[in-house]
Amino acid sequence: MADNFAHRAAEWDNPSKTEMTRKFVAALLKKVDVQAAWKAFEIGAGTGLVGLQILPYVQRMIFEDTSPAMLDVLREKLTGDENIEIVEGEVFNYDKQDIDFVFACMSLHHVPDIEAALKHLNLITKKNATVVIGDLRTEDGSFHRFEPIPHQGFDTDKLSSQFENAGFQVLDCDTYNTLLRERIPGTMYQYEQFMLVARKL
Repeated sequence: MADNFAHRAAEWDNPSKTEMTRKFVAALLKKVDVQAAWKAFEIGAGTGLVGLQILPYVQRMIFEDTSPAMLDVLREKLTGDENIEIVEGEVFNYDKQDIDFVFACMSLHHVPDIEAALKHLNLITKKNATVVIGDLRTEDGSFHRFEPIPHQGFDTDKLSSQFENAGFQVLDCDTYNTLLRERIPGTMYQYEQFMLVARKL
């Protein structure tokens, strides 16, 4: 599998991404009572900008990402004392049925088959497991400068239905942040970020 982030990994942790992930974690902690005994799984962990903020709140963390280069940056941040596991590959590469908490920040739109991914999440999570997704509402493709990606944001009604069809109950779904980006000189684009919280039935 080609590493589409190989040329970007070294400069990934810039101030705008750090601030974006800080807002995601702050919103998540307001919505979810994260338990110290939980085993957590991050989809699209990248360089660990989100997961390393969540790690102190849980017992164990699984960092998953398809980019070896991004995970190499994550490894450089670790001391060796963390109770973690790194999965290099897709979410389907993890098959233990022991996850209490799944989260993803701005990574679900890179997952080609959402329904298959949600079905797999159902397999690896415990009953009453919590899933938190932070991503873009449907946009015109300009967020990624019209680069080919599987999803140009999400219709949250459709995504909620997909979660319910996969065996989850959607507890909450609302906008928690708005990103401003200049895609055309002098023109600012607004991109709404939603947070969906679900529970495995």
